[in-house]
Amino acid sequence: MVRYRTYSDRHPMAQKKNRKPDCFACLETVFPMAEGGLRNTPEKCLACHHKTECLRAAMQGRDGLKIREEQIDRAYSSGMIGFLERWSKKKIIERQKKS
Repeated sequence: MVRYRTYSDRHPMAQKKNRKPDCFACLETVFPMAEGGLRNTPEKCLACHHKTECLRAAMQGRDGLKIREEQIDRAYSSGMIGFLERWSKKKIIERQKKS
């Protein structure tokens, strides 16, 4: 049986680069609440080459639903959406949390 060498076999640095850090997809690490009640990505995460994939993975989890609720509440308090739209969207999020 012939085993073909892959790129990562020839280049061990490629294996290190593709390995995800321990903080991968941890929402409170990659998108913490800042002063003023808004979320902000830290400087150390902006330098990481996994930042986009990491933030997407964090937002797709259960913690991402919490962020969507925060966005809905901010939109309601600023007058961008009404009571029924807020209620409807929160109801959808509650259903997603249960499933």
